This record gives sequence, C-alpha cells and structure tokens, in this order.
Amino acid sequence: MDFKIVHIDETDSTNRWLKDYPPSLSAGEDVVVLAEYQTAGKGCGSNSWESGRGKNLTFSMLIHPEGILANEQFRITEVVSVALCETLAPLVNEPVTIKWPNDIYVGDRKICGILIENRLQGAAIKDSIIGIGLNVNQRVFLSDAPNPVSLYQLTGQETDREALLHQLLTAFELVSASQTVSRDYRERLYRKGIPALYEDGSGRFQATLTDVQPDGRIVLQDETGQQRTYAFKEVRFIVYSL
Repeated sequence: MDFKIVHIDETDSTNRWLKDYPPSLSAGEDVVVLAEYQTAGKGCGSNSWESGRGKNLTFSMLIHPEGILANEQFRITEVVSVALCETLAPLVNEPVTIKWPNDIYVGDRKICGILIENRLQGAAIKDSIIGIGLNVNQRVFLSDAPNPVSLYQLTGQETDREALLHQLLTAFELVSASQTVSRDYRERLYRKGIPALYEDGSGRFQATLTDVQPDGRIVLQDETGQQRTYAFKEVRFIVYSL
C-alpha cells in the first residue's frame, strides 16, 4: 500500500476528518491523517481517548479493501490489531496482546485503542476508516481511565513517532497479505485460556476465553462448562485499576 500521509495540527477527530475528505481525492487512494492533537478523540462506543498534544500517535487510515464482504468485516479488526502487536512487541519486555475486540494491551495495561468505521457498497466494504490512538511519549495520564500506559512509561525513553508510524504502516501491509492473520489474532488474545471475571446483563461471572468466532463474537466458557457467546458491548472484561 502506498499511503498518502497528511499532517494536521488539530482536529476534533481524525476519523471525522477523513469522512469529510473529498471523494475526488480519496477514490482508490489510501490516506493517513496524523494529528498533533485531537479535541474529541473517540474510542469504541462512548469512550474518549486522553492524549497530550504532540505526545502520541493519534491518526486515522482510509483504506479500500478488495473482496471483503460486509459479513467478513471482522478481518479488518484482525489485521490492524495483529499489525499493532507486531510493531510494539520488539519495543517492550512484557507480552503485547489484544483485548477483544481491538484494544492493545501490554501486560494488564492499555497502550492503544482502535475505532473502525466501515462504509458499504452493496454487500461489500467500499472503504474503511481505522482510527488509532497509540500512547507513545506521554508521561502522565490524568483521566480516570483505569489502566493506561505509554511506551515512555514502559521503556523510559522517547520514541520517534514518525518512524513508529512508518513501522506500523509497513506491518499493516505485511499482515494484510498474511494467510494466518485470523490464527495470529486468536493466539494473541488477552486472557485467552485464563479464568477471569466478566460482566454481562445478568451480573458478574467467572469464565475462560476460548475463542472468537469469524464474525467477531467472543466465546467464553463459564464455571459450569457452559459456552457463552457475546457480540461487542454485550459483555465486558473486569479490569481493575493498577
């Protein structure tokens, strides 16, 4: 992929910025917009993203997947999640994993969030906007998020954000062509095979994450041996503040 990279100083949301990108410019073109600061960066659902000006990587990618049907769109989540893990793993000493569906964790702390918005054309995906907030050089987090962490906090060193972005885009291209991305995604799942606390509409329960289905639904096995299957937002991980 040959990404056109656009640098901007400030925007409310890089995802929103790309939604307004002129169709005459974006037809078939893969674009990355990188902001020094987002005034209203979003995570999935109603979650917000804390990021100091010029400290982190807050950007969105506009891509045009070929041959991915609407009911196969979870593959995009798999690709970007695995690419982030591949990029970050050599830089830190703790395991880098994917907290379903697409938060990136180092140990038990969140280093990256992803927000994917797909636009359809008939039964296929026309294009995808992939928003990424990656904590790079931020030293202190002031929000009430329970467990954020940055590369600086993990390594004690500043990281060249532009070089890191190019490493990630290279990894994204390689993973996009991989035949093992679904397997790699599942092998990197946070808490896979480990009994842990979860919560659904009926309350908290202990279960073991056993799989993620091709459509993105998570499969948990509770203490009675029953399998429970959930779509996004139907169940949440219980993660305590660190």
